[in-house]
Amino acid sequence: MTSAKSSRSRASAPSGPTGPAALQANGGGSGQDPAVQLADKLKIFKTENFEPDAYVQSKCPMINEKEIKQLCYYLQDLKKASAEEMRKSVYANYAAFIRTSKEISDLEGELLSIKNFLGAQTGLIHGLAEGINIDSLQEGYEGSGEYDISNVEDEEPSDLETWAEELPDKLEVLLAERRVDEALNSLNEAEKLVAETKQEQAIGTHELSLLKNTISKHRKKLADQLAEAACQSSTCGVELREASAALKRLGDGPRAHSLLLTAHYQRLQYNMQVIHPTSMSHGGAYTAALSQLVFSTIGQALNDSQAVFGDEYASELVVWSTKQTETFAHLVKRHALASAAAAGALRAAAECVQIAIGHCSLLEAHGRLSLSSVLMRLFRPSVEQALSTNLRRIEESTAALAAADEWVLTFPPAGSHTSNKTSTTFVGNQPKLSSSAHRFYAMVQDSFEDVGPLLSMQLGGSTMDGLLNAFNAYISLLINALPGSIEDEANLDGHVNRLVRIAETESQQLALLANASLLAEELLPRAISKLSPTYHTGGTDDSRKKGSERNNRPPERREWKKKLQRSVDRLRDSFCRQHALDLIFTEDEANISAEMYLSMDLNSNDEIEWAPSPIYQELYAKLSRMASIASDMFAGRERFATVLMMRLTETVILWLSEDHGFWEDIEQGPRPLGPLGLQQFYLDMQFVILSGQQSRFLSRNVHQVIVEIIDRAMAAFSSTGMNPDSVLPPDDWFFNIGEEIMNRICGRIQFGNGERYLNSPSAQSISSFKSHGSL
Repeated sequence: MTSAKSSRSRASAPSGPTGPAALQANGGGSGQDPAVQLADKLKIFKTENFEPDAYVQSKCPMINEKEIKQLCYYLQDLKKASAEEMRKSVYANYAAFIRTSKEISDLEGELLSIKNFLGAQTGLIHGLAEGINIDSLQEGYEGSGEYDISNVEDEEPSDLETWAEELPDKLEVLLAERRVDEALNSLNEAEKLVAETKQEQAIGTHELSLLKNTISKHRKKLADQLAEAACQSSTCGVELREASAALKRLGDGPRAHSLLLTAHYQRLQYNMQVIHPTSMSHGGAYTAALSQLVFSTIGQALNDSQAVFGDEYASELVVWSTKQTETFAHLVKRHALASAAAAGALRAAAECVQIAIGHCSLLEAHGRLSLSSVLMRLFRPSVEQALSTNLRRIEESTAALAAADEWVLTFPPAGSHTSNKTSTTFVGNQPKLSSSAHRFYAMVQDSFEDVGPLLSMQLGGSTMDGLLNAFNAYISLLINALPGSIEDEANLDGHVNRLVRIAETESQQLALLANASLLAEELLPRAISKLSPTYHTGGTDDSRKKGSERNNRPPERREWKKKLQRSVDRLRDSFCRQHALDLIFTEDEANISAEMYLSMDLNSNDEIEWAPSPIYQELYAKLSRMASIASDMFAGRERFATVLMMRLTETVILWLSEDHGFWEDIEQGPRPLGPLGLQQFYLDMQFVILSGQQSRFLSRNVHQVIVEIIDRAMAAFSSTGMNPDSVLPPDDWFFNIGEEIMNRICGRIQFGNGERYLNSPSAQSISSFKSHGSL
């Protein structure tokens, strides 16, 4: 039988050096019904003269050792896949299987009752028949002559009759002394003699009936005695197995197995009385004590059942174990997980789940019952609640601290969770954040330090989505900290509008962006890196290694980081829009208007001191100041600061390009754009290009927009009939004026042919950004 089974397994595996391809070539591409093909292939295994070794040799004539190993690995994979498929099939039809097993057990009991009833009726019929024969014999004796009764009275009882008379007393003694094996042997011997006597008619019908009643009575008495002994709490494991085995020998297997499980259940309930949640220091201790007791009891019940019954009552055992696991899960939820979930104690909840799964996995490690799925299904709602409450607590705690945050970047406090964790991950460079950002990151680290239960329950995606929502709420707080950009409740995606300290200075406002960028680019991805073993972040200067890590990130992780970056972009856009508005408007009056260019030709007799318009000088000064601050604040992330300056320049230029009122006055107004106005406009745009190119704050897109703006202004001037090139000075003139204004703003003083640089942080900051090219 074993040989045939292994032969079938080998026949289903790939044969020869071609592996699975050869198997597909043998069965695929024929266009026939797969079921018919399979039936044809299996015929060879059903023949009586099938030889496994010869079949293997015919399929693998030239196979070598390497290919044999590959074949073995392939067969092992098929075996694992088959086992997993069978397990899924069993669980898919589990309820129907158990229900059918119970009905079969009930049917077996009914058949046994019918058999006993028929046996009693058969005995009664035989007894009546023998009685009729005796009456007829007596009538014969009376007709033939006088019957000698004295011979019968003087006749001594046979050995069988003597044994039958002594059997009740013997069984009573054996039962009283609890000599179970001897009592079972005596009952079996008695039943055997009853069967032989019935055939040989060695004793009368009345004595035979009495003997049967005696056997039945003491069999029932022995069964009741064994059941009583099995249910006593003082019965040890060996005695319980012996009692169950004895009941099985008595022919009552279902009752024996039921009593075995009942005994373990009563023992479990008795031992659980000493485990009380109020006597434990925390929920983890209660869960550990209870799970160890419950799963050790289930394991012992499994050992006893298999030792006595084998796999005969496997379905009842699985049902019983599942019920005990569900009861255990409800106790843990009530006394440990409920309080942790309500308080948002995600680590405490995860610890309880991890302990329970650890004890449960000991059964699975030995290839026994698989109960982890039951625990996961019951624990999942509590862990989800703990996760949701914990994320909400992070939002509330961070918002409370943001109300008093001074928006000054500092290192984490000594001895804090963040400080301890970052000492290894940042290789000595601890993150500089404001107080609210430190709190946000520390709470995230503390919450997601152990993510094993979250992954087991497939809550990794929910966890990342919840953390993203918490980060979005923090970004909304940072946006509200910008002067004049408080968001209303409709723009907060359901988050409550909270009080937050306003970042008054440019340094404080840049600190808002530093918080957001560092959290999104490095800290948060690192904090949740355990949710995916293949996901790692920075910390190395090897660009090829970084590129490899980026390529190894799962798609959902890359998309999640993009969403973080979009939240940061929302803050950056609010920052740039607010500063652009501060430049363009002063007390509701625009600093850029068509009138400032159109009116220059009205006073053409006045001497003009050529310089870029004040708004563009202020734009360059603001960019220089921010670059100086950002050179220290964004150390190691200079590109983010460079992009920030580009976006601020782009916001101002796009506003000018899209101001319909401005261009309506320039192109269709009552006064045309004159030579001086065109020259001033051209000087302003060239100054933006020159300053942006030198500081690397001008993107190609903005440069193209400026070129289009200049062309539009020159076209408006050309509509008057004049040539723009005839009134505009050479390019060197614009370059020299731009250089002079830039030097003045940066604090440079020129002496003759040389230059003296003052201690200007703006000048130093520009050089630090020149290594980063424009977009």
